[in-house]
Amino acid sequence: MRHSQYAYWGYFMKVKSIQEIQTALQPIADAMDVEIVEIEFKQGKSPALTVYIDTESGVDLNTCEKFHRAIDPVLDDVDPTFGEAYTLNVSSPGLDRPLKTDRDFQKRLGEKVEIKLFAPFQGKKFFEAVLKGFDEHCITVESSDGEWKLERAKIAKICRAIDFDALLK
Repeated sequence: MRHSQYAYWGYFMKVKSIQEIQTALQPIADAMDVEIVEIEFKQGKSPALTVYIDTESGVDLNTCEKFHRAIDPVLDDVDPTFGEAYTLNVSSPGLDRPLKTDRDFQKRLGEKVEIKLFAPFQGKKFFEAVLKGFDEHCITVESSDGEWKLERAKIAKICRAIDFDALLK
């Protein structure tokens, strides 16, 4: 059941695990050559299940709509909210989404990234550098100031650096 306009403020519904939802949706994603980047459920006045997707060629509105239509009946069977109403959204993760998984880091090797740290490193909490490598605990980046290893736990946010001038050309 979805799209009900009735929800109680402060009421938190029981929801199946993200892993269970991912497992149910993965065969459809595989068949459509879609990567499920992240699944999130927001509780509150307007509960929503959002599935962020990506493809090798990027994501457009048509891709989101096709995937939405394909997963809708599966989610009806899975019933992630045990009969409670919610809104289903399918979206692109965006150009500047944070890198979270090893797969994210692998895709961005050799590219310029923006890094925001919890505490200053060499006097800076924010800088841009080229992602040179990564492992479970650290990333290696290079800038005009040199090459550094940064602990992942000390990174507040890391995302692809967007060159807006290049996008406009």
